[in-house]
Amino acid sequence: MSKPAVICLDLGGSFIKLGVMDAQNALTILDQQNIPATSWTAFTTLVSHMIAQHQAHFTADSPVAISTAGIVAPDTGEMFASNIPAFHQRRLANELSAILQRRVIVHNDADCFTLAEALTGAGQAHKVVFGAILGSGVGGGLVADGRIITGQNGLTGEWGHGPITLTEVELDGETLRLPRLSCPCGQKGCLDSYGGARGLENLHQTLHSSTASSIDIIKRWQQQDRQAQQTLQAWLQLVGQPLAYTINITGASRVVVGGGLASVVPLIEALDQAVQGYVLRSTRQRLVVPGAFAHHGGMMGAALLARQRHG
Repeated sequence: MSKPAVICLDLGGSFIKLGVMDAQNALTILDQQNIPATSWTAFTTLVSHMIAQHQAHFTADSPVAISTAGIVAPDTGEMFASNIPAFHQRRLANELSAILQRRVIVHNDADCFTLAEALTGAGQAHKVVFGAILGSGVGGGLVADGRIITGQNGLTGEWGHGPITLTEVELDGETLRLPRLSCPCGQKGCLDSYGGARGLENLHQTLHSSTASSIDIIKRWQQQDRQAQQTLQAWLQLVGQPLAYTINITGASRVVVGGGLASVVPLIEALDQAVQGYVLRSTRQRLVVPGAFAHHGGMMGAALLARQRHG
């Protein structure tokens, strides 16, 4: 018998995206709607309507696979640290399953992205794959032997948080001290404060007392602008060193990068060169590469996870 199609949902702070993965694991995007982030009733009503509108693509036994920001507690299935208030402390999979009358799996979007890359993307044929998300902030996921590694508390691969930021960087032969910035997670000194797109902007402001968008900073870096070059020189140290010891700790032979900054290929190439200089054992092959699924990796990974769990 052929595998049933998988209903895929990507839940972000702004949108719900609906897709379907067919028996050959090909993903098709079907719909996108603004998410009613503060109302559970409005959210479940909209999801039910979206699935009903596209029911010709599914069968009665099609499971629902959800990729979402936030932490899914492994023991209870409760949602935490989500940017969607309607989800907080809800057992999202169980409650949606009862409403939709379908099997539902829910997992963190960074983990799902990493699984998609490990199984069918830029991490294929690698035993241990680390997913480094460099979007507005910094996130991560870890896959070993084709399986997502999930810690007891639902957290694995969160290299963007914890007081690990360097306090000194080398710029043009001089040592410069950097302040440890407060992070929305409640700690001080998280890489998230300097590492993602917003972090790059924070870093440029700190170094040059100048406000610029991450897009503009990177564009000026590619044009050999001196201030932007200094900002990226510092950024590569701040991001490259913790990424290198993440590789040392996990044993990953491939880091796939997702998020908005992954689309800047010269930046990821520069990050790979920096990391190669910091890891315990460098390699002639690329360690850090852009992910193959920049836009829909979360949905693909969630559907592949549903395949692993339900066939």
